[in-house]
This record gives sequence, structure tokens and C-alpha cells, in this order.
Amino acid sequence: MSDTNAVLDHHLDAFANQELEEIMADYGDDSVVITNMGVFRGLDEIEELFADLFDEFAQEGATIEVDDTIVEDEFAYLLWHAETPDNSYEFCTDTFYVPEETIDFQTFAGKVEPKN
Repeated sequence: MSDTNAVLDHHLDAFANQELEEIMADYGDDSVVITNMGVFRGLDEIEELFADLFDEFAQEGATIEVDDTIVEDEFAYLLWHAETPDNSYEFCTDTFYVPEETIDFQTFAGKVEPKN
């Protein structure tokens, strides 16, 4: 199993179990996550992003399903959808760059529709 596969498996498991400390182990001091909600640089900003996501996905009735994963060398691609009481995540993708044992760069794009 490649480092990319191992990091991705750990990341998905930590997200599913809402383990913030484990999620943060997948990133380094210089990691960057780019989303339509902004750019999150470094561990403190990335931790805030995931803390907010965990708050949303911890709500009763929240579901998430990974539809496809593709790993090619140092890159991983996820296609997924989810529902929370607040939002419908209809079509979402994450792309990860994992040159060694941590996610150096991640992008997120998705069609997220508020339910309010």
C-alpha cells in the first residue's frame, strides 16, 4: 500500500469517527486546504475548518457516502455526497497531494445547498 493510500484511509476513518486529533495528524505545518469557503493555511486554520465540519456532521441524521476514490502516485481524488440537517452536499470532490506521509495540499469543490 502506498503512503497516499495509507494517509487517505486514515483520513477517511478519522473523519468518519470525528477524531479531530487524528485528522490533524494527516497535515503538516505548511499544509494548505483550498475550498470555495476560503483558503486554510497551517494547522490552526485547518483544525478550525474540521472542527466546524465535525459540528455539522455530528448532528442527528447526518450521512456521508464516498462514491469513488482514485489514487495515482502522490494524488488522491474523492467523489462523495452527504446530507446534514443544515445542508445537502449533492456533488462533492476532494483532491489530495500526499508527497510523503502528510497531506501537503488539498482542494474541495462541491454543490452545497443550504436547507434553510
